[in-house]
Amino acid sequence: MGPDQLAEEDGGDPASPVRVRAFFGLPLPEAQRDELGRYLDACAQRAPQFRWTPAANLHLTIRFLGHLDVAVAEAIADRLSDADLPGFELALGHAGAFKRGRLARVVWLGLRTGDKEAGGLAAAVEAECQRAGLEGEARAFHPHLTLARARARDGAALPELPDAPRGDGWRAGELILYRSRLGRGGSVYEALRSISLR
Repeated sequence: MGPDQLAEEDGGDPASPVRVRAFFGLPLPEAQRDELGRYLDACAQRAPQFRWTPAANLHLTIRFLGHLDVAVAEAIADRLSDADLPGFELALGHAGAFKRGRLARVVWLGLRTGDKEAGGLAAAVEAECQRAGLEGEARAFHPHLTLARARARDGAALPELPDAPRGDGWRAGELILYRSRLGRGGSVYEALRSISLR
């Protein structure tokens, strides 16, 4: 999708800069997505005080860009494409949570394989983001899939969840530049660019 189409969708002038809410992420293969979808359904029954991620939205975030001109995001993607970044093997690990005190704010799923390589990819993306003038990430990269967020701002008590599925691993062969649209039903992610990983 080109900038003109994005501008028209947003009701803007095709000649003016188009701003998008964007991030780079690694998609999940269909088999892992389906398996995690069933897991999320089971978790939602045990912990309705959390908003569980729709299976279609599951991904491994590499770098959140925030709101920026689509041309800046595309330029970062161009340089990453030219960098000939390596692919690597991934496998999902155990569930965990980011907490404030005893209350969980975010439930996530870590990696049992590929965390070091994902960190290397994140470092390459971070370098290009800073080169483009974006503010550097304040927190260290922690590779994970976001499974749920607490409905309450301060977090919620997290009951014991079912064991996360220990499915087959897969090869990360592409890095996606996603656009995130916020709506009443939650976020909808649209792939703007696919960058092949060798």
